Amino acid sequence: MGHDTQGLIRVLIVDDIKEMRESLRSILIAYPGMEVVSEACDGEEAVLRVPQVKPSVVVMDINMPRLDGIRATVKIKQIFPHIVIIGISAYATDETCQVLRLAGTATVISKDMAVNQLRTEILTSVHRRSTAFH
Repeated sequence: MGHDTQGLIRVLIVDDIKEMRESLRSILIAYPGMEVVSEACDGEEAVLRVPQVKPSVVVMDINMPRLDGIRATVKIKQIFPHIVIIGISAYATDETCQVLRLAGTATVISKDMAVNQLRTEILTSVHRRSTAFH
């Protein structure tokens, strides 16, 4: 029995703050079944990374230079509609959440809640997607 890589959830972390990327990475790699395949420091880099690393999930910061998370989400979803995008925001207002959902994010969580919620939200969203796409 080889290791089943099918079960792995491949995650791309996008945030312009290095410390935030590191803390998100450490949250995710603590769990079996999650693999952080790459990181990007802004939306533009994220859009380039997706076809290279083929993540199943993108954890997307909202406020970033060059290309913000909302526009990056729209771009990624146009080409890869099956990818689950989870927005993270330092201050996720209802308005931001609404805009993000329209852009195509599965859900939005605030950064201070990420430690507790991120893994659950990823699993829920991935499960939801796999049932929707079968």
